[in-house]
Amino acid sequence: MTQATAKIVLVAITKHGATQVKSLAEKIPAADVVVSEKFSELMTSMENNLRAYSGPFRDQIATLFTEYDQVVFFVSLGAVVRLIAPHLKSKDIDPGVIVIDDSGQFVIPVLSGHVGGANAYAENIAELIQGTAVVTTASDVGKTIPVDILGRELGWIVEAPKINITRVSAHVVNEEPIAFIQEAGEKNWWTRPTPLPKNIHLFDNFETVDLDQYKAILWITEREISEQVWQQFKEKLVVYRPKSYTK
Repeated sequence: MTQATAKIVLVAITKHGATQVKSLAEKIPAADVVVSEKFSELMTSMENNLRAYSGPFRDQIATLFTEYDQVVFFVSLGAVVRLIAPHLKSKDIDPGVIVIDDSGQFVIPVLSGHVGGANAYAENIAELIQGTAVVTTASDVGKTIPVDILGRELGWIVEAPKINITRVSAHVVNEEPIAFIQEAGEKNWWTRPTPLPKNIHLFDNFETVDLDQYKAILWITEREISEQVWQQFKEKLVVYRPKSYTK
């Protein structure tokens, strides 16, 4: 899923929120809109698909989580947290959840910032409404490599136990020395406007690297990785498969 193909819904439960939703919806015509039935008349002349609900709003959450990739709430942060809590499963399944404050000043990715894409989408919305994206994910704040989704826009697939991804992510954001070995795949994987962090050391061949000098290894390759190699490096290795990889 990319931002271009993501299914987006803009949600409000108050009159003021519905007005804000309409304003943003005009800038994102592909987004669906969900508001209370009593505010649906405010949505006239809108191109977006409108879903007006009646009854308790909490009854809408399961549908929002099932049908959309990004759920953008014009609802207080505390209320959103309480509403979505019973529906949370995992970052691999949950949609991105974003909250926009009542003044439209702050755009806050609350859930699935990386894997669900909420961080990037929040930044896009902030640009549209001239607000500020409040991103708290360490790799984004530190402008470094997002281990769990590196190369996703290029079609790369991460191959590693979850514990490896967790451990290596910590080494990356803690600015410990990282060996980045790229034997395959597109070279334009670094897309941030800031320079590559100094703790990321680039190599083009696995065998030429003194891996004992590095806390973690990010390896983009088409080679088959033996169980012996996984065991040798334990929780410090994460492998990425480029689009060209075939098993």
